[in-house]
Amino acid sequence: MANMLIPVEERGLTPAEVDALDRRRRRGQAYLVMGFQTLIVGTIVTLWAGQDATYSPGWAHPMLYWDLLLFTVSATCLLRGIALKRGSNEFFSY
Repeated sequence: MANMLIPVEERGLTPAEVDALDRRRRRGQAYLVMGFQTLIVGTIVTLWAGQDATYSPGWAHPMLYWDLLLFTVSATCLLRGIALKRGSNEFFSY
């Protein structure tokens, strides 16, 4: 009997295709980890970015720009990770 946990389109893959699929999903997991890490750092940096946006004169807001960059990188990594990890029904721990 076929393993019902495996999607139908993945049941007839060759070993090389399974290896490529596993590499893609591992890369997706790595992007998810990087996305969550940058999200945590961006959340912490928000404390300084708010103060920087309030008290820095003119357009000189380096912490605000750093915070915006962190959230942009986080969103990019999370979206890319979700796209690469699609179809996986297991949690990778490495």
